[in-house]
Amino acid sequence: MNYPSRLIEDAVNEIAKLPGIGKKTALRLTLHLLKREEQQTRSLSEALIAMRTQSRFCRLCHNISDDELCNICKNPKRDASLLCVVVDTRDVLAIENTSQYTGLYHVLGGIISPLEGIGPADLNIESLTSRLATQETKEVILALSPTMEGDTTAFYLQKKLKPFGVKISTIARGVPIGGDLEYADEITLGRSIVSRVAYD
Repeated sequence: MNYPSRLIEDAVNEIAKLPGIGKKTALRLTLHLLKREEQQTRSLSEALIAMRTQSRFCRLCHNISDDELCNICKNPKRDASLLCVVVDTRDVLAIENTSQYTGLYHVLGGIISPLEGIGPADLNIESLTSRLATQETKEVILALSPTMEGDTTAFYLQKKLKPFGVKISTIARGVPIGGDLEYADEITLGRSIVSRVAYD
């Protein structure tokens, strides 16, 4: 693609490095920013730089935070006896958007994946066991993706957390609302039948 300016080309190349954005979308965004007032582009740049340089991780749960403790860990209304273990911040956001969970979180920062060279020592597991040793936790919910790596991580955590005597549960897996049974894969459908619940 021929660009009218090297500056435009540089901006397009940088924006196209973002996930899910190709060169055409990057060009459209670049031209949009060029048409806006300079202050809007400057505000965007400053917000991105501030996000990159000032964001940190909560010392307790490892969620992205502005301060030493994230807003969830600081909230006295949260149920400290419930601890939901997730892979990353995107999972925290997804669960929070349901408005169905009122406990605390623990972000692992990944899942066990031998093929990618990620082992238990690369995850935030030691800090998880430290939390269980020092705080009154009644239940740990393993909210990990239903993949081979997710199941491996859940199995490892279940063995690691068993000595603490807390209830260990996992999120339900099954057919999504609005889904047709004929389109569900065999594993999902099988788990749905095995994990069936009473009809209220």
